[in-house]
Amino acid sequence: MDLSSVALAPKVLLHDHLDGGLRPATVLELAHEVGYSELPADDADGLARWFRESADSGSLVRYLETFTHTVAVMQTAPALARVARECALDLANDGVVYAEIRFAPEQHLTTGLSLDEVVEAVLRGFDEGAAEAADAGRRIEVRCLVTAMRHAARSREIAELAVRFRDRGVVGFDIAGAEAGYPPSRHLDAFEYMRANNAPFTIHAGEAFGLPSIHEAISFCGTDRLGHGVRVIDDITLPAGTDLAAHQFAGAELGVIANYVRDKRIPLELCPSSNVQTGAVSSIAEHPFNVLARLRFRVTVNTDNRLMSDTSMSKEFITLHNQFGYGWADFERFTVNAMKSAFVHFDERLALIDDVIKPGYAVLIG
Repeated sequence: MDLSSVALAPKVLLHDHLDGGLRPATVLELAHEVGYSELPADDADGLARWFRESADSGSLVRYLETFTHTVAVMQTAPALARVARECALDLANDGVVYAEIRFAPEQHLTTGLSLDEVVEAVLRGFDEGAAEAADAGRRIEVRCLVTAMRHAARSREIAELAVRFRDRGVVGFDIAGAEAGYPPSRHLDAFEYMRANNAPFTIHAGEAFGLPSIHEAISFCGTDRLGHGVRVIDDITLPAGTDLAAHQFAGAELGVIANYVRDKRIPLELCPSSNVQTGAVSSIAEHPFNVLARLRFRVTVNTDNRLMSDTSMSKEFITLHNQFGYGWADFERFTVNAMKSAFVHFDERLALIDDVIKPGYAVLIG
């Protein structure tokens, strides 16, 4: 299994940040256009290397600091549309057939754009990129999640934005940012608004802060998915002497939260490379993805921030293959998990599973 073969596999991406997936060359060009002079490198290779090395700090707070530069060059409608268009093209070229891309509209207002204008520009870019990919023989459907920053106080306003654009490409709502000190329950008003309008949402939880944030996201806020959720492993006890490399976890004891997450089939938006970079886990070898997958949690594979992690869906698949020995049948299961968990309507999910995902893996499995 190599990158070229994995790139052929149909993939579904639920957790990817628009401002974390720019092409380095685009960052440079947009910075030149808007007169932004704070970039730490003046060539694409050097800039890519800086983002990757800076994100490898093991700290979520340090990791988030790298977004200062990408957000700075995404403050005009043309820039937002370009970044969105290139995002759709890059994902399509990597075999992604469905993606939900998230971003925080409130961070793109410095040149006078309204929240609606920001979302309109991004959706226009996604449509243009998907159309261009289709012309090249690559099918992709891209939808948007609008994100509120958990340290700010605009979450209700952003939730209203999500509902306002629900039939125009926005399929859900999210909160993101540093977890410590900013529990999801601070934004109950936004989540209650989403529920009142029968609109789905996900919450960044269980990445840096652990089980308490997962408990709040589920029990108090009623989240439909867990953004990361990797620390649910803290509520699972493996028998003494369990060999993680043996892939056998019989006798595992699940606590109340872990049982609830598994029983309710709450999707986990796991991002292996990013989880290591932010210090949520110590290494890929220690990542609980395999334990959770083999215990039949609804795990999904995601990139989080392709620029910062120097990754793609294909690279994440290869990483999991090399570490845990997964094959095509496993990746089909993870992909179907993700499509089942998408925020589009049931008939759209089913059509992609039956007409695109399963036939694509049937060819690979042979």
